[in-house]
Amino acid sequence: MARSPSAQQILDCALTLADTSGWERLHLFDVARELDVGLDAIARHYRQKDDLVEAWFDRADQAMLVRGKAADLPALTPEKRLEELLMAWLGALAHHRSVTGQMLLYKLEPGHVHLQVQGLLRVSRTVQWWREAAQRETLHLCRIVEESLLTGAYLRTFVHWLRHPLDDDADLRALLRRQLRCGPLTVLLRK
Repeated sequence: MARSPSAQQILDCALTLADTSGWERLHLFDVARELDVGLDAIARHYRQKDDLVEAWFDRADQAMLVRGKAADLPALTPEKRLEELLMAWLGALAHHRSVTGQMLLYKLEPGHVHLQVQGLLRVSRTVQWWREAAQRETLHLCRIVEESLLTGAYLRTFVHWLRHPLDDDADLRALLRRQLRCGPLTVLLRK
């Protein structure tokens, strides 16, 4: 136990182990054993197993924000910016797609009400960053409606991505475009 792993190393190790064992069967002591450290080294970065889930989605949010800094993005239409950003977010999760789905099921278990509330906050936070990275400037009632419609598009696209791992990016992009072109959202994205 000569070194203390970084938060990223711990998360990467947990994801790799979960690829084999499944998220439900993953224990923090397994991660500590694999990294040859004590649980205290894990606890320095993660207070509980769900903190790893939050870190995983934070990583996807960061990938989306990095894509948002790209020089080509401002010249794109609002719809295309949103598409590019969400595809970057999903791309960051792609290597551990199955585990990502298992994480969500873990959060949705009836006994995990505290995790369900955090899950709702996570969705809201990701949609907020998605809008910000896309440089959406709608205000007041238009912003509220846009956020609600984007949340629906985000969730439908994310669930489809989880349930159809063999679909290619072109099919997923087409689905997302359909989501972004639905009725009132189309009007808002033109503003």
